[in-house]
Amino acid sequence: MIKPEYHIFVCTSSRINGTQKGYCHSNDSTEIVTNFMEAIEESGISDKVMVTNTGCFGLCNDGPIVVIYPEGTWYGKVSPEDVEEIVESHLMKGEVVKRLEI
Repeated sequence: MIKPEYHIFVCTSSRINGTQKGYCHSNDSTEIVTNFMEAIEESGISDKVMVTNTGCFGLCNDGPIVVIYPEGTWYGKVSPEDVEEIVESHLMKGEVVKRLEI
């Protein structure tokens, strides 16, 4: 991959020492990352999208947090079940999923 059209950041509450603990991690954020990777592959857009897990964004009350660039769209309270809708609407159609936007 040279430069992705989209870069997805998912808070997995990763700490500087490598451990994962915190609100997003305890609310299925690692499953969200896995679901994004699988949905992107199944949709045939893996050459256009990069997924990265991150540390805390500081918005725990809205977690799990997903941020998509280049638009800089922030999604909150994302569940593993929301991933397919984000991939289909945002990544494939260019439409923000308003019910999750923060």
